[in-house]
Amino acid sequence: MRPSDYFGSSPAGPGPGAAELIAAEVRGVPPDEVPVRLCRLAPRLLPVSGASASLRGESVPVRLCASGERASRLAEIQATLGDGPCVSAIAARAPVLASDLSSGADANRWPVFAQQATAVGVQAVYALPLGSDTVCVGTLDLYRDTPGGLTRGQLGTARLVAGVLTLALMALPREEDGWLSGLSGDHDEVYQAVGMIMAQLGIGADEALARLRADAFARGRTAHAVARDVLTHRRRFDSDVP
Repeated sequence: MRPSDYFGSSPAGPGPGAAELIAAEVRGVPPDEVPVRLCRLAPRLLPVSGASASLRGESVPVRLCASGERASRLAEIQATLGDGPCVSAIAARAPVLASDLSSGADANRWPVFAQQATAVGVQAVYALPLGSDTVCVGTLDLYRDTPGGLTRGQLGTARLVAGVLTLALMALPREEDGWLSGLSGDHDEVYQAVGMIMAQLGIGADEALARLRADAFARGRTAHAVARDVLTHRRRFDSDVP
């Protein structure tokens, strides 16, 4: 199978030598190690400063891997806000390229995310869906510390990275479920906390998740961190009700 079998054809091919570098990086590597290898390789192939990959969650993207601390932080910001290029790419099942988060249409499209991203030095984000033309299982997110877009060739390289990453995810055998258990654990904690907030306030799931996200944003924390506080009874939402 080829990356394009899962990702669709691209009008622009990858940059010279990109396929060879990707092949060399993942040759002989177990599928569960491929995502982090590709996240670390992306800044060498493209004019980006970092990369992360997230799996699609019911309402909260689940970070799979990141090239560094800042890329990890950007993935968590999008998960906490439920907004940003990653979320938009999942909904559209198409690449979302935000070339300037400091001004213009991109800043206006995701105003809170744009403010948070630029505050940590990220000026552009390129989110590419993982999966096929009809099924999206997550995103590859590329971060850049200066404004600017991708050329057709660079977009082709980014698509190739996303395609190989998709193949690695599809190649995980059933017995590799233990590798994913830590990721689903974070996701499950959020929904367990949502259930507790629903019980505390007598509200629906959507409003409870919105309350959790708003609390995380107001406190400068991640949704996962606040969820753990709820589960360990360090944070109760009914105490906020007059």
